[in-house]
Amino acid sequence: MKLELMSEINNQESVKDNQPTTSWFASWFDTKYYHILYKDRDYKEAQVFMDNLTHYLNLPEEAKILDLACGKGRHSVYLSSLGYDVTGADLSENSIKEASKFENEKLHFKVHDMRDVCDSKYDAIFNLFTSFGYFESDDDNLTTLKAIKNSLTEYGFACIDFMNVDFVIENLVPDEVKTVENIDFHIKRYVKDNHIYKEIDFEDNGEKFHFTEKVQALRLADFEKMMEEAEIYLLDIFGNYKLQPFYKNQSERLIMIFK
Repeated sequence: MKLELMSEINNQESVKDNQPTTSWFASWFDTKYYHILYKDRDYKEAQVFMDNLTHYLNLPEEAKILDLACGKGRHSVYLSSLGYDVTGADLSENSIKEASKFENEKLHFKVHDMRDVCDSKYDAIFNLFTSFGYFESDDDNLTTLKAIKNSLTEYGFACIDFMNVDFVIENLVPDEVKTVENIDFHIKRYVKDNHIYKEIDFEDNGEKFHFTEKVQALRLADFEKMMEEAEIYLLDIFGNYKLQPFYKNQSERLIMIFK
């Protein structure tokens, strides 16, 4: 994982040459370049995390799980293979289109805005790989937490897997060139106005592209404050995918279990 933690940052705006900027959800996630740049994500690590998390929660057989902001469904597919009834939801239509190729009787995908309460109730809701904190308004973060709470069954649990901001900032790599499929991605990272930014520039087939990723630098205290306002009970906190204790300056992840 290490410094690749920064590959998760989720709020996107884009500019192609000098064209006007469009909304993040209409651009970066829905381009092929996003998936090219991040094609080498660690699937084995994701599976280990799901094994540990489902074991910790002691979920019943065939529990209904919502993978919220599922992307192309790598966690959803694996959870389904464990026997759970899984729904993957994401705002990106292109990601859901790709993920839907893996659908079966226990695995379904849908386009969904995480700020909206779900039509169904779930025994567990997982929001993984820093898929939170990309809205412009703090109110949207609170709305999302309330939506998660109201989409759980009476005995359901939720998990938010966020980056540990202090660790990320301490280990930030300001400049990097990453070459994937013969494309040189020039990446700049910095902190500004309580957000962590990543500027991505590259050229393909003679065209120049620029994307900006942005995520709020939310720390544990920020989540605790929002959860208290949403009347959510924070049950446990972990610092990595092995579910070991969280340490403010050392842990790579901030994993929160709540209901």
